Amino acid sequence: MAKTTPATQALLRAKLAFELVPYDYDPGAERVGLQAAQAMDADPAQVFKTLMVDLDGNAVCAVLPSDAELNMKKLAAALGGKSAKMMQPADAERRTGYKVGGVSPLGQKRAVPTALDASAHVWPQIYVNGGQRGLQIRIAPGDLVAALGCTVTDLLR
Repeated sequence: MAKTTPATQALLRAKLAFELVPYDYDPGAERVGLQAAQAMDADPAQVFKTLMVDLDGNAVCAVLPSDAELNMKKLAAALGGKSAKMMQPADAERRTGYKVGGVSPLGQKRAVPTALDASAHVWPQIYVNGGQRGLQIRIAPGDLVAALGCTVTDLLR
């Protein structure tokens, strides 16, 4: 498994502290984030999933706990849009440069507006995808916000 991805390179360029956490990826898992949490023996509320969303025809990114569901209306309001829907997997892969199951909010081909669920700040560190299947990044929520320049708000149903 490669330890260098566009996500890790973005963090290194920003000089932010992080730790790589590999895990056994299950390609048959119904919910990748929950499977990652289980494989790492981590609380699912601390392992954040990355969802690519079409907001009024534009790509945006939502980062939220793996055991939670995204409220599309809250995301749209937070990022100044009206209508949000999940992006098709092929479109998400093309847009981010990552494979589904390995999509990171960091180091995407083109930066997009990103919202991080406010529950991230409950934890001293959270996990986000490291840019490939079977690789997570453990990082302080404030450092993730600094790296992404993202909006922090309630995104949950």
